[in-house]
Amino acid sequence: MTGFYLIDTLIARDGEAFRSALSQLILPAATLAIFSLAPIARMTRASMLSVLSSEFVRTARASGLSPSTVTVTYAFRNAMLPVITTLSMVFSFLLGANVLVEKVFAWPGIGSYAVEALIASDFAPVQGVVLTMAVMYVVLNLVIDILYGVIDPRVRLEG
Repeated sequence: MTGFYLIDTLIARDGEAFRSALSQLILPAATLAIFSLAPIARMTRASMLSVLSSEFVRTARASGLSPSTVTVTYAFRNAMLPVITTLSMVFSFLLGANVLVEKVFAWPGIGSYAVEALIASDFAPVQGVVLTMAVMYVVLNLVIDILYGVIDPRVRLEG
């Protein structure tokens, strides 16, 4: 129906096929997750350590707030800006890594389609894939900029 195995098996109410499709999804998803996990974890740790040693966190602790309130309310929110920037960079790398993962796991996807079109010197599909990836990247950067304003009100522009 849709071309997505998981969705199609759910619509058809075929539990066996759903489990099979889900098990085939685990290894490629883990590959992409491990690829993106390291820079995000490093940036989160470095940002949290930097924020936890700042003066406003010490002031919040001295005010008698609980450690969880200080960490979640004050430190984590202020540490998120560099992490969100790292997320946008990691996402752009994942767009390229997706092509490799699709080829290694023999998945039919947009990356495999682009490579096959490039090998066949069919440039219209290649241009379409590049345009699609560019639009996805621009939309992601727009979402990141909006998230900056949500997380840190000082970033918001006054209109």
